[in-house]
Amino acid sequence: INTAKRVDCTNVFADYREMMDAAKPDIVAVCTRWLDQHADMILSAAQRGIHCYVEKPFCRTLTEADAIVKACEMSHTRVAVAHPTRYAPALQTMRRMIRDGAIGKVVELRGRGKEDRRGGGEDLWVLGSHIMDMVLNLGFEPEWCFASILTDGKPVTAEDVYDGNEGIGPLAGDAVRATYGLKQGVTYSFASYRNAGDRPTRFALRVYGSEGIIEIQENVLPEVWILQSRSWNTGRGGGEWKRINSAGIDKPEPLTDPKFKRRHHVAIEDLLSAIEQRREPKCGVYEGRRIVEMIAAVFESHRVGGPVTFPLKTRVNPLTLMD
Repeated sequence: INTAKRVDCTNVFADYREMMDAAKPDIVAVCTRWLDQHADMILSAAQRGIHCYVEKPFCRTLTEADAIVKACEMSHTRVAVAHPTRYAPALQTMRRMIRDGAIGKVVELRGRGKEDRRGGGEDLWVLGSHIMDMVLNLGFEPEWCFASILTDGKPVTAEDVYDGNEGIGPLAGDAVRATYGLKQGVTYSFASYRNAGDRPTRFALRVYGSEGIIEIQENVLPEVWILQSRSWNTGRGGGEWKRINSAGIDKPEPLTDPKFKRRHHVAIEDLLSAIEQRREPKCGVYEGRRIVEMIAAVFESHRVGGPVTFPLKTRVNPLTLMD
């Protein structure tokens, strides 16, 4: 009610289902950070043929993701997940440069969360989802995951599981260490330790090649840097870090449209285009499910004490199965 007064809105509903039935919108935005609400809201919209733009993380479990995918397939509705870097022009430039050998042959990928007070399991869900999205968008595909989760330096047990913030569901760990085997024959590692980060942040993805490194941070116009040095070290290998943008290395950014400074503008444009063209958004339900699967694999690997392969057989939150 207070929000309605602040924005001078008189048409107010206490239940989003009543709103959809009365207003009959073509598109809704699922803006809530409370993850336990996402699946029900998206499913309610899909059942009414209403398209969605949804805050990340996509949903809590693969069971929920499977249900959303099925509902969208049956109703021909489109859902876009709010991962702004997926739409970053500089990321497409980065993908092309990697393909063209700007850093030689790719040998590994490394990603980190923000590692603030949410470091560990919560960081993996809330911010690690962005890093997982970058890995997938660059064309890398996971085959297996081997991970461990710690609390106070000790492996997480069932007694360490708690209800996560903002409706995440069962959660654990103040430290996460995960390695993924990729179909491209290299590994990708993700790590997050609580309160280990600071400003400037390490929240980014790095792609290491035989001839150098490319680093990308999360945003629509993200900071992307390249170091073309075999030693990966400016001191003993020569070379220097240079900026990459949509035009290439050390060039002025040609994209001056204000929409690129609005965090969700380009993603919403893609959703509108996807609806009109009857295609999947760049980060739609299938990609959203793959991101959830990469996150769930970390907890499942810890639970079983060894590597797990994709697709995951366990579709519920793995922490609910710990004994």
